[in-house]
Amino acid sequence: MTIPASTTVTYDLKGIREDLTDFIYNVAPTEVPFLSSAKKTKAFQTKHEWQTDTLAAAAQNAKIEGDDATNLTATATVRLYNYTQIANKVVGISGTDRAVRNAGRKDELGYQLMKRAKELKRDMEHDLTYNYASSVGASGTARQMAGLDAWIYTNGIAYTTGGGANPSTSDGTNTRTDASATTTLTEANFKTCLSDIFTAGGNPELVLCSATNKQIFSGFSGNSATRYVDFDKAKGQKLFTAYDMYVSDFGSLRIVPDRFIRGRDVFVLDMDYWKIAYLRPFETEPLAKTGDSDRKMLITEYTLEASNEKASGGVFDTTG
Repeated sequence: MTIPASTTVTYDLKGIREDLTDFIYNVAPTEVPFLSSAKKTKAFQTKHEWQTDTLAAAAQNAKIEGDDATNLTATATVRLYNYTQIANKVVGISGTDRAVRNAGRKDELGYQLMKRAKELKRDMEHDLTYNYASSVGASGTARQMAGLDAWIYTNGIAYTTGGGANPSTSDGTNTRTDASATTTLTEANFKTCLSDIFTAGGNPELVLCSATNKQIFSGFSGNSATRYVDFDKAKGQKLFTAYDMYVSDFGSLRIVPDRFIRGRDVFVLDMDYWKIAYLRPFETEPLAKTGDSDRKMLITEYTLEASNEKASGGVFDTTG
């Protein structure tokens, strides 16, 4: 076909307005399941402390009639601690940037603060669950809290064939030893972990794992009885093969994928015994204006309280 002479087409125009949608699409994940599930408490010092205790093992208790009473030897409590860690994000926006009209947001400073707040929570999820030991810090050196990996001592299933080992102490001062090789998560190891936790006194309800291990959980034979086919004339026939719950001999557990934990770790947690202790809650602090820009800082200071690590456990060195 031929275009008639002198027909104006868009290729000839200079004043066409841009077609830029007034939305910004961001697919980066923001779910932080451990941070969201842990209880909140207050810290009053940079060294946050708490105590644990236990009971004597159950044994036969039969006394002679008329016998004299004998005092039992008291067992002292265990005093544990973790150091608070400072986390922040700083935003600086020029005066010109705040004055111009931007698509998808009214104010660049507000938009950047919103982004950095989400990033700060992602950083916290990472540090809370990572293989970090506690460190007091020093002048010029940041304090560091011990993460989940460093606390789980009693009920950890490590890949010993690959040299894996639980932390050498149960006080968060040592990291766990990662195996040189990894192995596939098995239902047998998971059940062993659940049994160990139950024997120690815990009642876990949350499992945190990688995406790969979440799919492995869905293939566990112990869940086969709960698979079902749902027939709906409007939607057709569907086979459900994914599991958000695992019903064990010791109770039901939520299986939650966490994008920010190490793929090799599978945490089995009794969340009654994990707390986030805030010395300083989330705050937005305006910083001094030194020129043609506005600066604000998002800041928090917090630590992980492992109220009693015996209530939880994990399967480690997996190929997740």
